[in-house]
Amino acid sequence: MQPNEISEILNHPISRELLARDLTRLAYVAKDGTPRAVPIAFAWNGSEIVMCTPKNAPKLPALRHNPAVALTIDTEVHPPKILLIRGRVELDVVEGIPDEFLQANSTYTMTPEQRVAWEAEVRSLYDGMVRIVVTPTWAKLIDFEATLPSAVEELIRRREERTRS
Repeated sequence: MQPNEISEILNHPISRELLARDLTRLAYVAKDGTPRAVPIAFAWNGSEIVMCTPKNAPKLPALRHNPAVALTIDTEVHPPKILLIRGRVELDVVEGIPDEFLQANSTYTMTPEQRVAWEAEVRSLYDGMVRIVVTPTWAKLIDFEATLPSAVEELIRRREERTRS
């Protein structure tokens, strides 16, 4: 997929709405060769998805071994809106709490006092984190109006061919 095609998909209004959400599902291959899909908070910076995790997270050795990942960001309503992204991770070990971690968790409803207490707890718990940075190399938006899963698109095409015959 070409970068301009990815940009077009990610700049679609529905994609921008989904990229403003706070939770994605990160899929990767664990060190034992089995698949994993984990929910994780994220921040979109306009070109990359950034997730933050503790420096001792079990997913990190797997991501170092095989940096290929897939992400799903979707809605809980029917019909769902789904943004699928593939890419490779870059791992960035940082001291302290990355801004993206605070940004990704900013949508949770808290009073100002709760926010201050939460942030103090986070800062006392982590001496650093790992930024999991994904630059999209492939993207697909499914909204079940203008875009459908590829298998459904194929079935529609076949049905149209049958009815023309």
